[in-house]
Amino acid sequence: MQDPVQLAPPSARPGDPCAMSADAERPRASSVNSAARSLWSHPVSEVRLVDTRRAEALGKSGVSTVEDLIRHYPFRYLDLSMAGAIRDVPFGEDATVVGIVRDVRIKKPRPRLTITEVAIADDTGVVVGVWFNQAYVAQRVKVDDRIAMAGKLEMDFGLRQMKSPFLERLDAEDGPSQLGRILPVHRATEGVSANWMRRLVLEALELAGDVPDPLPAALRVKRNLPSLRHSLRTIHFPGTLTDAAESRRRLAYEEFFTLQLAMALRRHKTVADTPGHAHAVGGRSVDALRKVLPFTLTADQDAAVADVFADMAGPSPMNRLLLGDVGTGKTAVAAFALASVADSGTQAAMMAPTEVLAAQYAGKVGPLLDEIGVSWCLLTGSTPAARRRDTLAALLSGETSVAFGTHALIQEDVAYKHLTLAIVDEQHRFGVEQRLALRHKGESADLLVMTATPIPRSLALTLYGDLDTSYLRERPGDRGPNHVRTRLVNKSHRGAAYDVVRTAVAAGHQAYVVCALVDESDAAEARAATREAERLRTQVFPKLRVDLLTGRMRSAEKTDVMERFRAGTIDVLVSTTVIEVGVDVPNATIMIVEDAERFGLAQLHQLRGRVGRGEHPGEFLVFADPRSQEGKERMKAITTTTDGFLLAEEDLRLRGEGELLGQKQSGLPRLRLASLVGDADLLDMAREDAREIVELDPHLQSPENALIALEAEYVLGADATWVRSG
Repeated sequence: MQDPVQLAPPSARPGDPCAMSADAERPRASSVNSAARSLWSHPVSEVRLVDTRRAEALGKSGVSTVEDLIRHYPFRYLDLSMAGAIRDVPFGEDATVVGIVRDVRIKKPRPRLTITEVAIADDTGVVVGVWFNQAYVAQRVKVDDRIAMAGKLEMDFGLRQMKSPFLERLDAEDGPSQLGRILPVHRATEGVSANWMRRLVLEALELAGDVPDPLPAALRVKRNLPSLRHSLRTIHFPGTLTDAAESRRRLAYEEFFTLQLAMALRRHKTVADTPGHAHAVGGRSVDALRKVLPFTLTADQDAAVADVFADMAGPSPMNRLLLGDVGTGKTAVAAFALASVADSGTQAAMMAPTEVLAAQYAGKVGPLLDEIGVSWCLLTGSTPAARRRDTLAALLSGETSVAFGTHALIQEDVAYKHLTLAIVDEQHRFGVEQRLALRHKGESADLLVMTATPIPRSLALTLYGDLDTSYLRERPGDRGPNHVRTRLVNKSHRGAAYDVVRTAVAAGHQAYVVCALVDESDAAEARAATREAERLRTQVFPKLRVDLLTGRMRSAEKTDVMERFRAGTIDVLVSTTVIEVGVDVPNATIMIVEDAERFGLAQLHQLRGRVGRGEHPGEFLVFADPRSQEGKERMKAITTTTDGFLLAEEDLRLRGEGELLGQKQSGLPRLRLASLVGDADLLDMAREDAREIVELDPHLQSPENALIALEAEYVLGADATWVRSG
């Protein structure tokens, strides 16, 4: 991409960019519009009426630049054009009413219950807004204020009422002459009311809202999108709700498009601009591995291996995500990729996020590699110095073909003779820099990213849009969807659940007890698990062998505990979520999860995947007493659904993308308007359009793409380096 140029002053702007050709817009990028666009990065204090006090208040809510204020979009609208006389509003329907405050009261009918009532009146009647345990509402209004209330009108105790309505105090400027319009409602902050926020947004638009449109004109016509200038003004101050929706659609599309453009550019640089290593995919090691595998691959595994082999045999570097549900066998797919590298006479490195997982992969895949004559090693932070020296020497000489390990694989003094395949397991636990560091230990190495954390398709496109994707949904062997039974257990019925554990241990099996994270401190989580282990050891299971595993333990301690648990010398393992991903002990058939309502669905599903991994069925017992509706829905979902991808979609619906996008490691632009839940169609369109543009113009050098190239560079900022890094 090109270096950013400054965009130009609104004074010289003739018309709406939507009506102009791409060729006409391009010169303005460097002349006419430089001032308006460059102002977006300036401090918000440059906006008229934003004094020092207001700038500080805005900063506390995340609004620190002119762009932040321009993009401080309304979160709802009051349709004052539909505000009728109070007496004419029908019962049982959502409506907006406008009136003068006649009374404000706070009632306390019983302990821990406050009722706030605000009565407003117009010339035709009175309506009372009622809020429960929201006494702060009384501080927002006073008698004689003019306000709008929006909600469902009901008749209760002989009075017209609205339960928990939305309330907005109207200024003089929102008087009778303004009632024919849509009133935007922006999120306020302490020191800046919603009314003042509305004024400041208008001032920001007057200062710097007259900017060029980065989207190519042909693309706007194809997708029927209004111009950026029009959309920014209309989303804040629409004439109708339809106008607001159209502007929101355009701005949400642009958010997705910029993100997908970055992904498409990165993918093209990795796949098309860089020559790769064509691996042998049908050689002796691959054939031998098929013969020594103790099971037959599922159809999904066969398809994934075919995808991987097609990439590895091709002329460009592989850039693939293997997205598997819990227990669907992604490790077996990885093993075939490793065998192909051995047949090619080169090297592979497989990096896991923890020493426990790295050792487990070495323990599972290593013996298979031994059987087919492929050399391998394990390198972690706790590898003894002498062994580490020998291991590094073998990697540098090429004597060792496959390296399993943790981030120790990417330390500066680790060098490979010819690394052509990098496998990164549980990608979301690594930063992008770590993923790139492993890949760059070789020259144009193939990359296979794996995760057993099912994520919704829309989230996968957002987080991993630069990767091709293979899915694993089918579980091998006889482990069907009912192999592990999930039960919600009221906390008062602990005794029965503990009996299940005793019965399982008596039958020769083992159990986990998982403690929830009670706050953001690993230390606090470890302390809670330590206390629970002591309680279970002394009071509940005095005749069983109970031990403890936490993330705070030293690596050697964790390895020792897992080896003893795997060997069967521990009956009940009390653990934090350190065992969430990848831990494989086939003899463990029972898991109890404490305070399960504290976990997300994806995490609960991962935990469930730790039991029933062998021939014996498992039981997953969740101790929970959910109070919120979301918590109840989550518990219902985990007890009725075993498909990780369906659970991921439900998790996205319940929690929204805000929390789930927190998993993102790249730091790419956040989504202000676009929703992974409600705008999946826009995401698909943006992905299709971005890939098409990059395929035709991979360096965005044509005149019609000049502005979007500049905008992408501006929006991505430091992350433009990530796009170029491949």
